[in-house]
Amino acid sequence: MKTQSPRSLAILLAASFAFIIVQLDVTIVNVALPEIGRELRAGVDQLQWVVDAYTLGFAVFLLSAGVLGDRFGARRVFLSGFALFTVTSIAAAMAPSALVLNLARAVQGVGAALMVPSSLAILNAAYAQDRAQLAKAIALWTAAGGISIALGPVLGGLLMSVAGWRSIFWVNVPIAIAGFALTLRVVPALRGKDGARSFDVAGQLLAIVALTAFIGAVIEFNELGLAHRGIQIALVVALVAGALFFRVQQRSRAPMLPLGLFRNAEFSGAVLFGVFVNFAYYGIIFVLSFYLQKIRGFSVLHAGLIFLPLTGTFLFSNIASGKMQARVGSRMPMIIGGLIGGAGYALLGLFGISDDASFLAMLPGLALIPAGMGLAVPAMTTSILSAVDKSQAGTASAVLNTARQVGGAMGVAIYGALIAGSDPAAGIHGIELALTVSTALLLTGAMLAWHTIAVHRPEPGSFVTSGTE
Repeated sequence: MKTQSPRSLAILLAASFAFIIVQLDVTIVNVALPEIGRELRAGVDQLQWVVDAYTLGFAVFLLSAGVLGDRFGARRVFLSGFALFTVTSIAAAMAPSALVLNLARAVQGVGAALMVPSSLAILNAAYAQDRAQLAKAIALWTAAGGISIALGPVLGGLLMSVAGWRSIFWVNVPIAIAGFALTLRVVPALRGKDGARSFDVAGQLLAIVALTAFIGAVIEFNELGLAHRGIQIALVVALVAGALFFRVQQRSRAPMLPLGLFRNAEFSGAVLFGVFVNFAYYGIIFVLSFYLQKIRGFSVLHAGLIFLPLTGTFLFSNIASGKMQARVGSRMPMIIGGLIGGAGYALLGLFGISDDASFLAMLPGLALIPAGMGLAVPAMTTSILSAVDKSQAGTASAVLNTARQVGGAMGVAIYGALIAGSDPAAGIHGIELALTVSTALLLTGAMLAWHTIAVHRPEPGSFVTSGTE
């Protein structure tokens, strides 16, 4: 039985610090929006951007961050992300207006984008000689992020009750500083393997324009509708910039996104699987928050506590995913995770959504959804890293995370449209429809994994028999 060295564990901890604050800031702000609106005199649109500006900054810079990591070295980009996230968290905590807060949140998303792909590249390098330990490390890294997402609403409510909404941004600062210091101490310098290639400026700009226009249109769709000229212009800009981006990538000698990656069925299948998972999860969490607070009348803290079952099952299934991958590879955890997650959405739709459903009726679905995700997501990430050359690990993980962020934004927008402006009965019907779609997406993802993910056999001597070492 192989065990992880103290140094590799410290590297895993540094990478996890980054993922904790990145994922925490996805959900922690939601409970604070009413208080932010009152203090900063912000309207609903401005408050929406407190959440969406972060997602937008995160998504549109992930591809650029992956290329930067591959070119200049993952450690250098990782440290830059920690520094930027710290500064912008302080700026958000001290923001005198909604405009300043939203700008800080957008740049904070850029800092998050710098950290996520480079953290995976750092893990890939640290565990390069042991596939089984790499799978376990990614599972623990994913668990840290999954738990922080689940705890976000609860932690946000507790912090607000003690110290006000600005504390939800101040809490990032000590975590980021600890991660920065630990990275300096334990992560070796990782030289970029393609530093001689020219920087694809045109590709970078076109990717940012296309993703910004597309995600912006998705975000504003509920408020403005498809007939609004601004939405139509944004979609046209996204389409044109996207087409030009792919044209530039085809002609470039050193593209930021090597299109040849998508000729690999395993890579393409894992990316599409990630889109399905985030579309379903982020969309459902959004509409469940609406259901619990607007239809059932629960307080923000009470609603947040109902999401606590997500935390425990995320943790145990993430650990189980690492163990399963060490024995049978990535394919089966993705298939089983998709089936379990689909069952969770189906059970929640059948028994957990009504005007008087009990917590016990919701519990099976709330437990199975993260259980399935916890099995599938680490395996999906391992498949991405296994499908490409190590020199492209940062780019590949950035493609995956960009696709997942876009999927999450679409899920919130589309599922939100199902319940927007509706009475409680129609709202419940919309949520049930969203859960049906999510069930179908996860089952489709399981079939996709069956057909596209390769069967990887563990190397001799790499089996893990017990513990999380």
